[in-house]
Amino acid sequence: MSLSLHGAALSTCTSRVRVVAAAAGADINLVVEDFAKVGTAEWAEFQPFNQMPYLVDEATGFSVFESRAIAKYIARKAGSDLVPSSDDLEAYARFEQACSVEQSNFDPAASGLAFELVFSKMHGGETDPKRVEVLKALLAKRLIGYERILAKSKYVAGDKLTIADLFHLPYGRMVVNLGVAPGLTDGSLPNVTRWWKEISTLPVWTELMA
Repeated sequence: MSLSLHGAALSTCTSRVRVVAAAAGADINLVVEDFAKVGTAEWAEFQPFNQMPYLVDEATGFSVFESRAIAKYIARKAGSDLVPSSDDLEAYARFEQACSVEQSNFDPAASGLAFELVFSKMHGGETDPKRVEVLKALLAKRLIGYERILAKSKYVAGDKLTIADLFHLPYGRMVVNLGVAPGLTDGSLPNVTRWWKEISTLPVWTELMA
């Protein structure tokens, strides 16, 4: 496939796309971009919010932005079963539900913690300790919801791995390494810990992070 992903190895959203592509067996070309380029008018032609990454399908000229949309496009184009067929309405509904759960319930707390503890300092800001505590409590609460889901199924969208599971990896890795998401690893939420251990040790992810 002639797919060019414009992003950076250090970008969490770029990593989200790359792990899905690897799991789907899709060959993509990572065009490593300087973060300074993201704010330019040229970049905005492809990503109107001046964010990273975006994808260009060189075979058709089609471009798409937003990491989850890019990931779905790649998986579909590769014919991967990591995205359920829309012919199976119930499986597809569970999949879209899981994608929404990740984006609405996991990501705001996890990415917020990453911003406060890492990214704000990179941009000359300071960590807000009170905000960190609020976000830690929010993530802990959200993981209780995940425990309820994962007590009934092996993965977040059912008993088959999907890209909805993989979407959690970039920020999940950060909050675990920062020590602000004990529920993912300490066994207090046994099904969450079981799920996180499995997805975070998938070869496609560990090789990408090596």
